[in-house]
Amino acid sequence: MNDINIASAKANLEKKGFLDIDIDVNLDLFAEIERLKKEKNAIILAHYYQEPDIQDVADFIGDSLGLAQKAQSTDADMIVFAGVHFMAETAKILNPEKKVLLPDLKAGCSLADSAPTALFRQFRDKHPDHIVITYINCSAEIKALSDIICTSSNAQKIIESLPPEQKIIFAPDKNLGAWLIKKTGREMLLWNGTCIVHEIFSLEKITKLKIRYPRAIVIAHPECEEPVLEVADFIGSTTSLLKYTIENDAQAFIVATEAGILHQMQIQSPNKTFIPAPPDNMCACNDCPYMKLNTLEKLYLCMEYEEPQIIMNKQLLIASKKPIERMLEISHRYGL
Repeated sequence: MNDINIASAKANLEKKGFLDIDIDVNLDLFAEIERLKKEKNAIILAHYYQEPDIQDVADFIGDSLGLAQKAQSTDADMIVFAGVHFMAETAKILNPEKKVLLPDLKAGCSLADSAPTALFRQFRDKHPDHIVITYINCSAEIKALSDIICTSSNAQKIIESLPPEQKIIFAPDKNLGAWLIKKTGREMLLWNGTCIVHEIFSLEKITKLKIRYPRAIVIAHPECEEPVLEVADFIGSTTSLLKYTIENDAQAFIVATEAGILHQMQIQSPNKTFIPAPPDNMCACNDCPYMKLNTLEKLYLCMEYEEPQIIMNKQLLIASKKPIERMLEISHRYGL
């Protein structure tokens, strides 16, 4: 979402007078949110990277594929998306007649920002014989320029579903793209984009953690840089990482992805130890600053006042829906 649209939306919210509301400290936000869900027939969809309180109050927690599938199938009148902007956009694309809310409109995505629409269109137009497979972490405008959307859960199956001779552009994450080239053996043109969280993990610090915890298993998301993936014992989507920690007998895991997933890992395996892989900076955490813009207080306010909404023009909704539906069809075909 561009700065002009954010400013316009914020101005509208200020007119309605609730941006600066002080919430009563004695208010039970969990109870209030449950009340609002029932009164407004609302569903809260939350990504694994959200803060624990939001995960605990959500109706469904998942990765990008699971959230898109849930958004497509829900019969709720109002979708409250606790995630980042492109995720809420995807929910709106799949439910153009429903009200879709995002607690903080500034919850963007560095990976989505790495693919400006005009530049990507020029890149695509230079290679007209290539099919465009785009990671879901992108804007609606980029989705509209794509042939198929994918997530880290289904990208390999989608690539392998295409004829071997078909030329492919993969965007916007170059690390995920490079990993998929190795997994599928397919040559692909890669857009030069990355995620600020997954590209900062320190190989040196992970190596030191392995020495400190010699029995710990290193698991990593494929958006990580190649040196980190090379030392990982298991690589997979966020949901795959969670499932792996549940099913594996190991008692300790070094987790190279956004730290929000550790909350679900600890819930599912309370007797196991989960160690967040450290970044190559002075911060002690690996949180996505955009994901963490959403808070329980903002979630409550957006449900109470039904703002901020995701608003999209009809032409963009139609154009961006086609590659998402193609992704969901292929995922259903393979039972993903």
